Amino acid sequence: MSIAPVVVEVGLGDRTYDILIGSGLLARAGAEIARRLPGTRAAVVTDANVAAAHLAALQASLETGGIQAAVITLPPGEKTKSFARLEEVVDGVLAAKLERGDIVIAFGGGVIGDLAGFAAGIVRRGMNFVQIPTSLLAQVDSSVGGKTGINSPRGKNLVGVFHQPKLVLADTGVLDTLPIREFRAGYAELAKYGLIDRPEFFAWLEKNWVQVFAGGPERAQAIAEACRAKADVVARDEFETGDRALLNLGHTFGHALEAATQYDGSRLVHGEGVAIGMALAYRFSSRLNLASPDDAARVESHLRAVGLPWRIADIPGELPDAEALLAFIAQDKKVSRGALTFILTRGIGQAFIAKDVPASEVLSFLTENHPDQQKMRPR
Repeated sequence: MSIAPVVVEVGLGDRTYDILIGSGLLARAGAEIARRLPGTRAAVVTDANVAAAHLAALQASLETGGIQAAVITLPPGEKTKSFARLEEVVDGVLAAKLERGDIVIAFGGGVIGDLAGFAAGIVRRGMNFVQIPTSLLAQVDSSVGGKTGINSPRGKNLVGVFHQPKLVLADTGVLDTLPIREFRAGYAELAKYGLIDRPEFFAWLEKNWVQVFAGGPERAQAIAEACRAKADVVARDEFETGDRALLNLGHTFGHALEAATQYDGSRLVHGEGVAIGMALAYRFSSRLNLASPDDAARVESHLRAVGLPWRIADIPGELPDAEALLAFIAQDKKVSRGALTFILTRGIGQAFIAKDVPASEVLSFLTENHPDQQKMRPR
């Protein structure tokens, strides 16, 4: 028996779109897209891993829906979010002779979604865009809200555009093929929504995370709650001029750590960087006497319980020193006119935007928490 998907609406006036959440949605993708965008053709942008596991199913669904689709397959991994791969996608879309009213379909995790969305936003000055996220991280975060982009050697996501999708299809069943490390990385973004402003959701995750990992109804429930949280914020602040910045909890530290590892996914993937970044944000908030040390300990305890890294020392290999990490933070998009901006907290579910954070405080904190410093401490 087919179970109706959960529908979450992202309210943006005449650009309002639906997020469909449930198992088996891949088989319905062609029909759902054709109903909203009839008579269109498509370019499917995916990576080699997703293509091997799920591309045939998507192609069959699109064919059933009467949608002709070219396929652009890229290597997996964060390094794909580059100018070279962007050019490859743009050229592939143009080579397929797709028109402005046709569709770019992002079929993969956050890397593919960000890259394909950026291409859709700039080819022919903006094409239709559909997200079919295949990772937990993409289903709960990056596929929703229209942020697209690529990385620069100077920092993460520094080149991109806001370009909203027409539809998001989150098939929870495809997550069963996700490697456990990638699922854990996505879980960090789930926990983030509880830590921002939904303390009851974080408490629920503390009790139900095993079932979320196991794939029961709790998984779809958690994904839907995260999507509602993000949809609410995006509807209020589409272009991140206000409280949408709260969604960056953990990301300022996390992005700096990703840049410091040169986006080497064998050492650190995005969700792991966010997990460490959230733990650092809570610890930094405690250091500034904004939050209780007990809250930081609670966050760290939950991250450890699910198997996520929670400290800089958990990243394998050598890292740049604290001053170099601060330089990466200073390059982050959340810096405004040179002032450091962080998402800090007054407790579980009490995040806020802290502007003009002294660089000296950040440097001292990074120095204290740097693996080199910790190795020097007596045990």
